[in-house]
Amino acid sequence: MTKPGNELLFLALGGSGEIGMNVNLYGSQGKWLMVDLGLTFADPQFPGIDVILPDLDFIEKRAKDLVGLVITHGHEDHIGAIPYLAADLGVPIYATPFTAGLIRGKLEEEGLSRKVALHVIPVGGSMQLGPFGVQFVPLAHSIPEANGLFIQTKFGNVFHSGDWKLDPRPLVGQPANPDLIRSIGDKGITALVCDSTNVFNEQASGSEADVREGLMEAVGKAKGRVMVTSFASNAARVQTLGEVAVATGRQVCVAGRSLDRILKVARATGYMKGFPETLDFDSAMRVPPKELLIIATGGQGEDRAALARVASNSHQIKLSQGDTVIFSSRQIPGNEVAVGRIQNRLAQKGVHLVTDREAFVHVSGHPGRPELRQMYEWIRPEIMVPVHGEMRHLAEHARFAVDNGIAKAVVQTNGTMLRLAPNGPALVGHEKVGRLILDGDVILPADGAALNERRRIAQNGIITIAIAMNKQGAIVGEPGVTIQGMPVEEDRDDFIVEMRGAVQEAARNGQRDAARLNEKIRLSVRRAASDWTGKKPVVDVSVIRV
Repeated sequence: MTKPGNELLFLALGGSGEIGMNVNLYGSQGKWLMVDLGLTFADPQFPGIDVILPDLDFIEKRAKDLVGLVITHGHEDHIGAIPYLAADLGVPIYATPFTAGLIRGKLEEEGLSRKVALHVIPVGGSMQLGPFGVQFVPLAHSIPEANGLFIQTKFGNVFHSGDWKLDPRPLVGQPANPDLIRSIGDKGITALVCDSTNVFNEQASGSEADVREGLMEAVGKAKGRVMVTSFASNAARVQTLGEVAVATGRQVCVAGRSLDRILKVARATGYMKGFPETLDFDSAMRVPPKELLIIATGGQGEDRAALARVASNSHQIKLSQGDTVIFSSRQIPGNEVAVGRIQNRLAQKGVHLVTDREAFVHVSGHPGRPELRQMYEWIRPEIMVPVHGEMRHLAEHARFAVDNGIAKAVVQTNGTMLRLAPNGPALVGHEKVGRLILDGDVILPADGAALNERRRIAQNGIITIAIAMNKQGAIVGEPGVTIQGMPVEEDRDDFIVEMRGAVQEAARNGQRDAARLNEKIRLSVRRAASDWTGKKPVVDVSVIRV
């Protein structure tokens, strides 16, 4: 496809078929509108990688037709890729004040504040971007200024929900306005593009105000220091913890750069002004244990976050027998081993652990089934397009929507090009999508040679061979053999001797062609190593002519 015609198209480049890395495109009358530009975090199949980015090849080739990037809210899975990819798109970014503050900080850190235009739109504000009219619609979530987007075009209207929940008492930010959302529904909604994260939950997600009571009880029972870990971006939870600290007579210490950043931006944009003054680490450790509450990052087991460092005694904050750690977040699937490792270290110190299984210390920021039903009633869309979920979430959300009166629902995934109007939904193609990795300071394909080679080394180890050969093709001296990551311990020396033998055997007959000689040695060493260990290591050969 070159350009969208007289139609309304939808294409997800991330966030459909997965939770995280949200990137969505709308197309109409030759132009494209991008909604969100997020990242996701790597798992063990990406050794040495922390951050995964969306591959924007499709829209980068059409950047001259992209009218803007609109951001629903400030979570990393919606803004995290901006400092790495937005400059190449060359289009302005539109966000409400709190979200814009977070984005501005990211752009400044990367030296991009002058290269990327960032427009601050008032809460509830609107703008016209090419053929797209866009209105920010406040919704509750776990961060200030979460927004749905009412997107109007000549060929149909969309309500793009972003991340949301129905919380009449969100503590930070605005709750949903039923009258406003009904009025949007009254204008006719072709498609509701909607968060699917909690579609299996039969109950509503619950209110942040209710969590305050649960945390108050848990902190009130604690005898020593209390550390509470949550997502740094959950500003509502951070605000709750500030209120709990004051109510229970505790001073507050914040451990984590991302928490410092959230507090700074929140205060600058008019939120969390009542949050208590925080102590530095040295002052915190001098406070009587019963009078201290620490808010820390790292509840998902991240190695370099504050909680992991406290658990391993490499942080200025120390916990000991009789202290309490409260995990005020839901454990993300896949993080069980990392979280369990930290919890075991804390338990070894005699620290009491409290999770959402033992106390009411967390509520989700995403809608359960009762909330989804309510949104359907308000918006009354012709089509449901589930996003922000794994395939099982998307498929269930589509079934649930049809069961609750929506005429049409379509299960799409990253790369699926849908025509929403006219005569939608219709599949009109599948576009190339993929993932990029941030490897140090370099962005590479996630399926590229560098990472595949690293996986092979991690799986099988590496053997480095260095030999010197004279002009007659005879080996001079003894081949050098270095092994790393091979499953040989006490017999290491014997293994190296055998690898030298494999090198000498391969080079015995001489070989003038350098490339053929290298390959012959590589295969000989790899075969010998496999016979010895059952592994097929990466073998690197260097031949020096003397």
